[in-house]
Amino acid sequence: VQLKESGGGLVQPGGSLTLSCTASGDTFMVSGRAWYRQLPGEERELVAAISSDGAKVKYADFVKGRFIISRDTTKNAIVLRMNDLRPEDTAVYYCNAGYFTGSQYISRSDYFGQGTQVTISS
Repeated sequence: VQLKESGGGLVQPGGSLTLSCTASGDTFMVSGRAWYRQLPGEERELVAAISSDGAKVKYADFVKGRFIISRDTTKNAIVLRMNDLRPEDTAVYYCNAGYFTGSQYISRSDYFGQGTQVTISS
């Protein structure tokens, strides 16, 4: 599975950005996709995940009410709409493919995109 992110950039605090992740290859091998982020000097962390059928959605507590994950089935993509952005949201955002077991999202470590930089600064 190959994943490609787009949509990162620089935005002021309180602003919005939309990230998109398109998938190609053997996408039948996974049943979910997610966004992770990695802040400078820290480990990668889950931001949001969605199952391939859209029935399951999971958010990290730090983005609940601000970020929305959705599917664009016409483009085989997932979209992360980020609102009310804060300086602490500054990170490299990565798309991932994996699966759900119950309500828990499990990433495939070999299915990460190259990442897109998101910078929140005035």
